[in-house]
Amino acid sequence: MMSVLFDARAQTGTSLAFHIIIASFGVGIPLFLLITEGLWLKTGEQDWLILTKRWTKYFGVLFPIGAVSGTILSFELGLLWPTFMQFSGDIIGLPFALEGFAFFIEAIFLGLYIYGWNRLTPIQHWLTSVPLAISGAASAWFVVSANSWMNSPSGFEYKNGVLTGINPVEAIFNPSTPTETIHMLLAAYEVTAFGIAMMFAFGILRGRSETWMKKGLLVSMLLGTIVAPLQIISGDASARAVAQLQPAKLAAMEALYHTTAGAPLSIGGIPNNATQTNSFAIEIPKGLSILINGDPNSTVTGLDTFPEPLRPNPALVHPFFDMMVGIGFLMLLVTVVFWFLWYRGKKAIPSNKWLLRSIIASGPLTVLALEFGWMVTEEGRQPWVIQGILLTKNAVTTAPGVDVAFAVFSFLYVVLGVVTIYLLRRFDDTKEALTKSALDSPAK
Repeated sequence: MMSVLFDARAQTGTSLAFHIIIASFGVGIPLFLLITEGLWLKTGEQDWLILTKRWTKYFGVLFPIGAVSGTILSFELGLLWPTFMQFSGDIIGLPFALEGFAFFIEAIFLGLYIYGWNRLTPIQHWLTSVPLAISGAASAWFVVSANSWMNSPSGFEYKNGVLTGINPVEAIFNPSTPTETIHMLLAAYEVTAFGIAMMFAFGILRGRSETWMKKGLLVSMLLGTIVAPLQIISGDASARAVAQLQPAKLAAMEALYHTTAGAPLSIGGIPNNATQTNSFAIEIPKGLSILINGDPNSTVTGLDTFPEPLRPNPALVHPFFDMMVGIGFLMLLVTVVFWFLWYRGKKAIPSNKWLLRSIIASGPLTVLALEFGWMVTEEGRQPWVIQGILLTKNAVTTAPGVDVAFAVFSFLYVVLGVVTIYLLRRFDDTKEALTKSALDSPAK
């Protein structure tokens, strides 16, 4: 059973790790298209049209890849976690159904957007990007609301092994939904902003001087600048919510083994479960009590409050949490330096090589922060698949062959990843001038 459990978790984790990257761009790129095409309509500058058309092609590749990986995940939920689906299907079936509707709307308007350039007026074409951006965000919101329900289940009564009083709407708007959904949407926009900025910074560093590249870097960094501080604020709100709803997860995030009055904030360190210490950590006295409760002398619940078999593993959760937070503040620093140099350069795009290299590094770093955040969310809930209701080991399938399926699907994701990168590189022709077709204007 432990081997099946490990293989099932590994397969689901691999699927989520791949899908969440593609899904994040699926949320963020429509907003980027909405902005750049709007700027083209307002200014008439062809640079904005070039950016819009190029990123439309990229989105046209990423959308079907995301659809494939998302479909695989939906099958895995039923095949690998039948007990979970049997228990929760009536409760969280609604957000998954609504996510399906949002996905269909996004697909419809993506078709209109891609094939409507010469069939719609410029204003009509731009307006199709509005439901495209909204439906992409809504799709992510509904899925994450289902995950937040796993962290703070509500909308039902469970007595004597029988579910009664099921309220799917209450389940959608469970206590974790507000903070978790906002945090995920901001993460998607941040990944998109710095991912796009990375590509333009790379081109400029290699000597590209087209004005559309510089404008692309400018608008993507502007989006990143707006999102980065909001993500930090959202993260603080999420931590406060976790402290109230999942105190064991917060204790693992902070490697707080013992319930403490005036708890310190631990930065870094190596958690040791045997000795129940966090070696080499930098501690800010009473920092955690202040951040969570606003009171330096307040008590913060430690892992010792919970039976040992029901504790998440701080040796995993704490490093992931620290790296996620560290990257978040690093992204904020990159934006501050960018705009400082932009202002000093009389509002010219900075050409500082170290800054451009930092922006290039920001792309993969934000993806890592995204992955670390989901690892904190999922590992911090263990050993529960539904917090306080259903243990993960009791939700997994008893069918054989999960290890084979894990190997097959892992290979499939490698293939999907290679194909995605290949197609994106085909569209990102940095050596050849844009063809005339790239500048074709929409029908008047």
